[in-house]
Amino acid sequence: MAHELPPLPYDYSALEPVIDAQTMKLHHDMHHAAYVKNLNAALEKHPNLGSKSAEDLIRNLNAVPDDIRAAVRNNGGGHVNHTMFWKIMKPQGGGDPAGAIADAIKKSFGNFNDFKTKFNDAGAKQFGSGWVWLAGKPGGDVQIMSTPNQDNPISQGLFPIFGNDVWEHAYYLKYNNRRPEYLAAWWGVVNWDEVNKRYEAFKSGKLEPALASR
Repeated sequence: MAHELPPLPYDYSALEPVIDAQTMKLHHDMHHAAYVKNLNAALEKHPNLGSKSAEDLIRNLNAVPDDIRAAVRNNGGGHVNHTMFWKIMKPQGGGDPAGAIADAIKKSFGNFNDFKTKFNDAGAKQFGSGWVWLAGKPGGDVQIMSTPNQDNPISQGLFPIFGNDVWEHAYYLKYNNRRPEYLAAWWGVVNWDEVNKRYEAFKSGKLEPALASR
C-alpha cells in the first residue's frame, strides 16, 4: 500500500499570523507531497518493503537496500517529520505547557523560558536545512538536539517528542532570513495537547508515536 499525504488538520490560513497561508500551502501541498511521491517511487524498486511504515524504514536504515537508502532517508524522513509537524501545531495554540510535558521540561531545563531559549538557539545554529527537536532517550530523559536535512531522532534510537522545521521553505516567505524571529514566533502555535500525547507515548515505552504515515 502506497504511503499517502495526510490532510492538514486545519485551513491553510489557520496559523496566521505566525505562519502565513501561502507558506502552509506550499509546504504541505508541494514539499510534503514531494516526499511522499519520491518515497513511493523508491519503494517500487523493492516491493518487499511495501508493508513497512515510514518510521520502521528510517529506524533501521542499514536494512534498506543501498540503491534506495538515501532516497528513503531523505523522503521517508521528510514524510515522518512533516506528518508530526502539522499535528503539533494548532490555531490559538501556544502558551505555557501543562501536564506531564511541563514537568519533564522543568526537570531537565529548570523552567520553560530557559528551555525555549536553548531550543531556539539549537534551531538557529543548525547549519543549513534541518530540524530542532525535543527527543526522548531510552532511559526516560529528554534532550534538545538538531538534525540536518530530513533526519529524524528515530534513526538514532531516540523518540521525537516534537520538533520545529528550520528549512527555509518553512519560514522564508514571511521571515526571509530571520530564522531566530521565526523560531521565537513559532511557540504561538504549538499544540501542547498533542505534544503531551506524544510524550505519554514515549513514557509508555512505545518505539515511536502513533503517526498517520500511510
